[in-house]
Amino acid sequence: MSRNFKVGLFVTFAILFTTFVFYFWQIFKTPNLQTDKQTSFALLIPEGATYKTVLDSLNKHDVIHDHISFQFLARFLGLKDKVKPGRYVIKPSSNNYVVIKKLVSGDQDAVKLTFNNIRLKEDLIKRIGSRFEFGEENFRKALNDPEVCNKYGLDTLTIVSMFLPNTYDIYWSTGTEKFLDRMHSEYKKYWSDEKLAKAKEIGLTPVQVSILASIVEEEQARKVDERPKVAGLYINRLNAQMPLQADPTIKFALQDFAIKRILNGQLLIKSPYNTYVNTGLPPGPIRVADFNSLNAVLNYDKHDYIYMCAKADLSGYHAFATNYVDHLNNARLYQAELNRLKIMK
Repeated sequence: MSRNFKVGLFVTFAILFTTFVFYFWQIFKTPNLQTDKQTSFALLIPEGATYKTVLDSLNKHDVIHDHISFQFLARFLGLKDKVKPGRYVIKPSSNNYVVIKKLVSGDQDAVKLTFNNIRLKEDLIKRIGSRFEFGEENFRKALNDPEVCNKYGLDTLTIVSMFLPNTYDIYWSTGTEKFLDRMHSEYKKYWSDEKLAKAKEIGLTPVQVSILASIVEEEQARKVDERPKVAGLYINRLNAQMPLQADPTIKFALQDFAIKRILNGQLLIKSPYNTYVNTGLPPGPIRVADFNSLNAVLNYDKHDYIYMCAKADLSGYHAFATNYVDHLNNARLYQAELNRLKIMK
């Protein structure tokens, strides 16, 4: 074998090796996913999904630039046989290796769940169910199942009190039961021994605090600083065994939250949520109460007020009274302002 032949063979081998290494480096390190995008893509892999399902989803959303290199490395790293359910965020200009390794290891990204300003249980179902694999229907079924609710010491009307508006990191593939367990865990964290003692001192259970807090929040949604004062008024009424006469409960009973002026005929609606007809608290919350409202009840203002109506200046605050005569004067001023503005309903 001549020297020139050996040199030529070596050079050829070196070129092939360098080309091969460079190609592999490109396959591993060159940006290949979301290369022309400015935002991340969340790949959702449901339980039982296959490698083909993953590819179809990536192709449908035009995530992969070079399909050959991606599929080559996916097979090399064993993704075909290691598809794991979950939610995986693919950042702009990601390379094959980072993404495939993430999928193979099942290193999914949590859903940052934030919910607030929820009025109806159905609103809660839609807001949360749509964010997770278990979906709205399974979530609806769970929250309307007496046995499921009873597991947490609640019923189908009070189960919403277990959901505390906040921001939570929860995996998309979390099952319904585990999700509810997590919410119950957060609920128990809130209800510390100190808060339980405060509720007991007031004469309310945690669920009753949530129900009253929901009324307080509906009554005073805008001015958070007035909520303890409103809570104190309702507690005075409860202690005196007077009807709460809370307009928000009428709106809830009517399922019409756009009403600005409650009419006398509407106060006669037959409903356990009608606090003009029934004394005590309604059977369940009329919204998902936030921390401010819960704390407003637990730390209510101690005063002698038993009447209130919206202030005539329409500032969002209330005019409070200790007797019916003063209350009627406050109410006349408010009604006169509504009449002046031609607000009839």
